[in-house]
Amino acid sequence: MSRKLDRRTIRTRDRLGDALIELMLEKAFDTITVQDVLDRAGVGRSTFYVHYRDKDDLFISDVDDFWGSFASMLSRRGEKSNRIAPVRELFEHVSQVRSFLTALHESGRFHDVMELGRLHFARGIELRFNEVPRAARMARESRSELAHAYSGALIALLLRWLDRPTERAIP
Repeated sequence: MSRKLDRRTIRTRDRLGDALIELMLEKAFDTITVQDVLDRAGVGRSTFYVHYRDKDDLFISDVDDFWGSFASMLSRRGEKSNRIAPVRELFEHVSQVRSFLTALHESGRFHDVMELGRLHFARGIELRFNEVPRAARMARESRSELAHAYSGALIALLLRWLDRPTERAIP
């Protein structure tokens, strides 16, 4: 269940998430303290703990928000095409954040983040199946199974693309 957050809460959460990401680009995740995040974000300790249990909770929450937003992008835009996932947008974004991906690898959380992305994309693709007339005619069970298959294939393609030693064209 998603709850509506007020602008101040969103701004605070964004500042905390941005601070953590900036710090991850500078040093190892395990060496980052909550105080480091607070200092970088300009947020008080009690405010932090209203929103998060610890830096891991902040990290997972930020990743969850990112994937949720990205995976539902086409639906939120009200896109009228037959596209079921924002593949081009995903690869373009990932190509711009390679240094963050390196930090993510070093944190030991890369595969957990990708698995969370796969789950979000499965939900986003299933949502698109319900919106695209041709796909909406499929049985609900088939849409769900196919959404999970497509999502897994998308993440596998992304991982394969990331493993390439040189940056290539965006699929």
